[in-house]
Amino acid sequence: MQWYILRRVGQSLVTLFIATIVVFVGVRALPGDAATALSAETSNPKVLQAIRQEYGLDQPVPVQYVRWLGHAIQGDLGQSPKTGISVSQTLAERLPVTLELAGLALIIALAIGLPIGILAAVRRGSVADYVASTTALVGLSVPHFWLGILFILGFAVSLQWLPASGFVPLTDPLGNLSHMAMPAVVLGIGLAAVVMRQMRSAMLESLGADFVRTARAKGMSERVVVGIHVLRNSLITVVTVVGLQLGTLISGAVITEQIFIIPGIGKLTIDSVFSRDYPSLQGVVLITATGYIVANLLVDIAYSLLNPRIRVSGGAA
Repeated sequence: MQWYILRRVGQSLVTLFIATIVVFVGVRALPGDAATALSAETSNPKVLQAIRQEYGLDQPVPVQYVRWLGHAIQGDLGQSPKTGISVSQTLAERLPVTLELAGLALIIALAIGLPIGILAAVRRGSVADYVASTTALVGLSVPHFWLGILFILGFAVSLQWLPASGFVPLTDPLGNLSHMAMPAVVLGIGLAAVVMRQMRSAMLESLGADFVRTARAKGMSERVVVGIHVLRNSLITVVTVVGLQLGTLISGAVITEQIFIIPGIGKLTIDSVFSRDYPSLQGVVLITATGYIVANLLVDIAYSLLNPRIRVSGGAA
């Protein structure tokens, strides 16, 4: 188990190193002069030269990358030329908001998708199965921005049950939950549909396996067969989907935070693109890539806990 985790951590570090190169080169490849964008579109040659020297833009790209990577390892992601605030400080303030939104959306997705997926698989071909499959298809088809607008019109404007937008810190739990309820549901519905479909498919495959017939032949109750043997074997597929859908959660958070005016990294991404704030944009993309890599590492570790065969093969390798 230890060797398996160490090997996966090593692979994740290599992936993260490659991601830093892609992030750095990708931001540098954006159209326009970075020095001009950082100088608030001024054309003064002296100002542009001073900015190039301050940010190292007058040096070769490999030298710029090594300098940026060295500062990033120390937690220094630069300073926003638009606000004058450290990018690390801005991310430290914005990241918990997005993590809370993604966490609530994930809880909603699992709370809806897992039970409905299990019910649809156990009662395959029934009315419940057709209703669940149709609902999941609708959930996959509805875009976040349209659903968010409908929720605002319905629950905030017409019924006035929830606030239309804004954010309240966790120091006020009720206020925070009331402001995060609609964004979390909007972001979680699409993932719930994916979880439901994958759970149903994995359950149906496991229900037809030999070990299920053996368990039933031994006289085990259907609740034990489905709730322990089939469910645990099917969760491997669901864990994979949840790990891979982290990117979808983050991309959905960009739109959802913009609609509900939530000050997370999603809204920071949009604001950085519009204002051409390259240091902030670079920091956001790097943090997002790091989070995606860490999530996939945790998924691999969860594999070894759910399926001992993966743990044994990883240790042998």
